[in-house]
Amino acid sequence: MRETAMNGWLKIAGLGPGDASLVTPEASAALAEATDVVGYGPYVERVPPRPGLTRHGSDNREEIRRAEQALRMTAEGRRVVVVSSGDPGVFAMGAAVFEALEAGEPAWRALDIQVLPGISAMLAASARLGAPLGHDFCCINLSDNLKPWALIEKRLRLAAEADFAMAFYNPRSRARPAGFARALRVLREACGPGRPIVFARAIATPEEAVRVTTLGEAEPEMADMRTLVMVGSSLTRRIAREEGEWVYTPRSASGAGS
Repeated sequence: MRETAMNGWLKIAGLGPGDASLVTPEASAALAEATDVVGYGPYVERVPPRPGLTRHGSDNREEIRRAEQALRMTAEGRRVVVVSSGDPGVFAMGAAVFEALEAGEPAWRALDIQVLPGISAMLAASARLGAPLGHDFCCINLSDNLKPWALIEKRLRLAAEADFAMAFYNPRSRARPAGFARALRVLREACGPGRPIVFARAIATPEEAVRVTTLGEAEPEMADMRTLVMVGSSLTRRIAREEGEWVYTPRSASGAGS
């Protein structure tokens, strides 16, 4: 018997930054019950196939179309999981689903929709290094696909002026090779060359690579779309050790413990 719309639900889940161990039990349970998984192709491929599950992969930059597809299937009574990497509410499909919901069919607003939190690349990268985001911080998407570069630069300067530690998503791509170089120039002007900067590439995957350097030594080629970049505040500290180093930002604005 065909399920009614009352049986359908939509869950927006994060698959974590890479390793299967970082997928939350809540997300795994939703995937085990789903009839359909919707998302960007490489993320959908991370969900193992099984009988009764249909995987709907699509190209990048089709967020609204896939969100509408998921909402339509939910309205038909299907159990749908929309997947993103990391956390679905951090530069991912969470906002896209609600954009489509607000602009779409009025009946969609009565659907059973849940957002399931995940582990973002920002948090996974911070944990690898120690605690670089241990005090006040901000997170900025450096892609200018959906906002003008002038706004990105304004936010960079204001974040540096406020002395936040900073985490950056989407720093550099083939289509945007010059943007990260501009961002580095802004950060050097605002923070000085000695500020620590972290490049965490493909975190929690077999290709993981982490590098700690300074703004003065950083090169644009050190980042790509799989890299999470973090810049410390004026209080961020580096602790040398035999293998690599720890990076942390003290809990106190004075730099002293409480």
